[in-house]
Amino acid sequence: MTEQILTCRELIDFIAAYLDADLSPQQRDAFEYHLSLCPHCVHYLESYRETLRLEKQICADEDPIPADVPEELVAAILAARTRS
Repeated sequence: MTEQILTCRELIDFIAAYLDADLSPQQRDAFEYHLSLCPHCVHYLESYRETLRLEKQICADEDPIPADVPEELVAAILAARTRS
């Protein structure tokens, strides 16, 4: 039996499904086999996991927007945040 060799691009396409445990056993095996051969993709996976962790931390730290704040104000603040 030969291992299916994923390219780095294919690995990136499957990364979210891998972390969500949504790959078939064969796909997971091919993904992990690629990782065993490619330190660059191992680093990419670690960076991806860290990004997700930081995103969750930031979202948990944000205060909810009060219901009485006008939507236009919220939109303006969000627009200003993306420009800075």
